[in-house]
Amino acid sequence: MQITKAEFKCSSERISQVPKDGLKDIAFIGRSNVGKSSLINMLTARGGLAKVSGTPGKTRLVNHFRINDAWYLVDLPGYGYARTSKTQRGEFSKLITDYVLKCEKMHFLFVLADIRLEPQKIDLRFIEMLGENGIPFAIIFTKADKLSKTQQQKSVERFRTALAEQWEELPPMFVSSSEKGTGREEILAFIDECLRQN
Repeated sequence: MQITKAEFKCSSERISQVPKDGLKDIAFIGRSNVGKSSLINMLTARGGLAKVSGTPGKTRLVNHFRINDAWYLVDLPGYGYARTSKTQRGEFSKLITDYVLKCEKMHFLFVLADIRLEPQKIDLRFIEMLGENGIPFAIIFTKADKLSKTQQQKSVERFRTALAEQWEELPPMFVSSSEKGTGREEILAFIDECLRQN
């Protein structure tokens, strides 16, 4: 897939505000500071499309970017960031769960995980919720340039092992680096496939 056009469409505080057209949503989510904005910019080859911030928890809304006038790339708020107040965290999680579980436009979800870390409880819990609700998803490991190839494989294997305790069939997994452009072709080809499926 070639991305020839990528433009910001809107930010929503609740799912009643998301675009009402028939275009499918391909959404991205992960813990705060996992490198989501950098990945989105890398995939679309637009440096400043999603705002990159050193401060975790910057994305607080559901952001829709219209791609090739054919589908939406959706940037969801990060979860599990401790510096926001409990009530705010509650709102994030309600916004996230409302969108992920109730938004009919959402066609597929990518869960981002930092490849350098052990499988995080909050990621595993979130993935468990997706499984319980039959939400189609894949995992993208970010920041792969920080590890050697062998370390990357070990890290992915650790995650597979953690998931295999609950899952019979594991979701698709991709290794990416926004710095190096690693994984871009594979992820875009996979999105292309997803969009062809009803």
